[in-house]
Amino acid sequence: MATHVPWASVQEGQDWLLSCTPNPEAVQHAWEAEQLAAIPAGAHLRVAEATLVRSLEAIRRLGFNPHGLVLADIHDDASWWLLPAGLTDELDDVPGLTVHPAGWELLCPPVVRSVGGRWWVATPDGSGRLTDPTLLAAAFGPGGYRPEREDAPCPRTP
Repeated sequence: MATHVPWASVQEGQDWLLSCTPNPEAVQHAWEAEQLAAIPAGAHLRVAEATLVRSLEAIRRLGFNPHGLVLADIHDDASWWLLPAGLTDELDDVPGLTVHPAGWELLCPPVVRSVGGRWWVATPDGSGRLTDPTLLAAAFGPGGYRPEREDAPCPRTP
């Protein structure tokens, strides 16, 4: 079942992403030319990189728990999780994740479409909601994140 995202939220997400760069006009011009644009890690966000397969598995493990923004590249088998700017060492020892330092630039497509195989798995909506590092660590950690639910189905038997 596809989820409909209202145009207003898409535009607010695009505006938020533009607010994360020191030169929104240059980013907008790149997007209009069907190019990726650099959004720097630092003052507004940090970035953790993983393979696309590991990230999709982490998203599945997180289930309905809210996770922040995730960008993916199908050609490079890569994905990037947008994290709070104040991130310190919470994810340093998580296998499969590489946290990029402030100043590192994430090449992003616009919110409204993919560019060169790069697309938003979890789209910016203008809220500024980023991925909780604790949930991300649990989703990538041994055994993965497992929500505790009373209504969880019984395990299948072979």
